[in-house]
Amino acid sequence: MKTLLVTGGAGFIGANFVYYWLNTYPEDRLIVLDALTYAGNRASLAQAEKNPNVEFIHADIRDQDRVETLLVREKISTIVHFAAESHVDRSIIGPDAFIDTNIIGTHSLLKAAKNNWLDQHPQPHRFHHISTDEVYGTLKPSDPPFSEETPYAPNSPYAASKASSDHLVRAYHETYGLEVTTSNCSNNYGPYQFPEKLIPLMIVNILHDIPIPVYGDGLQIRDWLYVDDHNLGVDLILKKGIPGQTYNIGGNNEKRNIDIVRLVCSLMDKKLDRKTPADTLITHVTDRAGHDRRYAINAKKITQDLGYVPRTTFEQGIEKTIDWYLDNKTWWKPLVK
Repeated sequence: MKTLLVTGGAGFIGANFVYYWLNTYPEDRLIVLDALTYAGNRASLAQAEKNPNVEFIHADIRDQDRVETLLVREKISTIVHFAAESHVDRSIIGPDAFIDTNIIGTHSLLKAAKNNWLDQHPQPHRFHHISTDEVYGTLKPSDPPFSEETPYAPNSPYAASKASSDHLVRAYHETYGLEVTTSNCSNNYGPYQFPEKLIPLMIVNILHDIPIPVYGDGLQIRDWLYVDDHNLGVDLILKKGIPGQTYNIGGNNEKRNIDIVRLVCSLMDKKLDRKTPADTLITHVTDRAGHDRRYAINAKKITQDLGYVPRTTFEQGIEKTIDWYLDNKTWWKPLVK
């Protein structure tokens, strides 16, 4: 049995990772650390916490002493670092929280890991850092997808904060020898996603019969990745990834935002037997400041080196996602004002 520290484990991707890991490696122990900010929801872990191999710790990743105590007490040799402020709109309005959590918080974790794993209790270890394709900036329609060699060009305070944390993780490997890996993923979707994000926002607004806001012309392109396929990629990196390396995880699903919106509207019409088509709720609003037009991931490296193949088509994933939100209204209703 091994013990993992999962930061941000009450957030969207982190909570799904907890369930993925419990189902895949039921003998392992998970220490879930989360500050429970607005997007961290302990209710997401309700089933997981029934498992004796799961312990939830309400704490901030910036509390270096607390983290070091956990590493020693629980004999933790693996950190999977999901904790982050991640909503671009919020980063535009209030960037300070993104600097505090994504940069200073990541640095505190790195210091705790170095002090324990390299200085005080030398041991085999792994620090895996979850990042985003947004650090690469934006692509033109004819540009090739982002690879691990694409220069960083973040355009939002969120993306800049994640780029900064990526560089810190790399520096701790190059300077101190900390065994780190980083993954940059495309747009995730699936269960437990906070309702301000595009897909759950659409589902909730259709259920309330209120406008569905679409930024600008809606022609922004994203590569969509089902959350369990993301966690499959993280699993492979933890097992077979080379320390110091970065791996891009993508879904091979480039789609325009407006097409996603129309598809969800169509599927909701069928599931709810709506008399008035949901697409009548689509409302174009002023575009986001500095809105990147296109993201796309080249996942060739993780595919060739680690054997990664997404298991979920977009058609399967979007059906599963809509069904989950329809079946779990008690989870999201308290989050909607």
